[in-house]
Amino acid sequence: MRNALSIDVEDYFQVSAFAGHIRRADWATLPCRVERNVDLILGLLAQQRTHATFFTLGWIAERYPTLVRRIVAGGHELASHGYAHLRANEQTPAQFLDDIQRSKQLLEQLSGTAVLGYRAPSFSIGAANLAALDSLYAAGYRYSSSIYPIRHDHYGMPDGARFAWRPRGEYGVLELPISTIRLFGRNWPAGGGGYFRLLPYAASRWALRRINSVDGQAGIFYFHPWELDPGQPRQHGIAFKTRFRHYLNLHRMEGRIVHLLRDFQWGRIDHLFLGNA
Repeated sequence: MRNALSIDVEDYFQVSAFAGHIRRADWATLPCRVERNVDLILGLLAQQRTHATFFTLGWIAERYPTLVRRIVAGGHELASHGYAHLRANEQTPAQFLDDIQRSKQLLEQLSGTAVLGYRAPSFSIGAANLAALDSLYAAGYRYSSSIYPIRHDHYGMPDGARFAWRPRGEYGVLELPISTIRLFGRNWPAGGGGYFRLLPYAASRWALRRINSVDGQAGIFYFHPWELDPGQPRQHGIAFKTRFRHYLNLHRMEGRIVHLLRDFQWGRIDHLFLGNA
């Protein structure tokens, strides 16, 4: 079974966990690593003849337009991660609509391709702000991958569907949650992120195989370019939990991604869930 591989294109200083430590006004002054890291990922994907979906920040695209074009030239899907990495649940409806329209228009202008998908920073769409999906539909998106059906201290909608669904009805956007497995009456993460770095690789392989064989569903996996970059500038004065989550096993990530690409068949989200759109 072919699974969906996705990359959230943001730089190390843009993660939500650093928001109280790194001022947004200082982003442009910090050393950027995103080009180097995305090029590394593009190389790994090319070696395995694999295509993926790149949820890309408008802020990044605006500064690195050739990077956007390299993603598209490699046969990958270009999707939106918003413009400025603002959490959907911390914006007014008007601000959110402006952010998703701005990023979509920018990405389409730079790439010459239609942008159909969106992923909210930090999976910040949930039960309290499902109306954000209506804004996505109005802005011309066809799918979202923004609701994570798990319990987490920063996000999550534990009672959300585990697989593709339409939270706003038949004519709303299609929601495609990151993969989970159901054990002991609870959903557990199985689709990447910090859990992929925390647990042994065999745990992720087992979980994805279970989703394919037991649930009969395609998995949806994600990671960030900065997770393959143990040489990124280290942040000091941050809380232990934040430091642990961000820096754990960065040096192992590239090797694990290579194993993942070899152990499973992968494809773009739009091709797997929307047809060859």
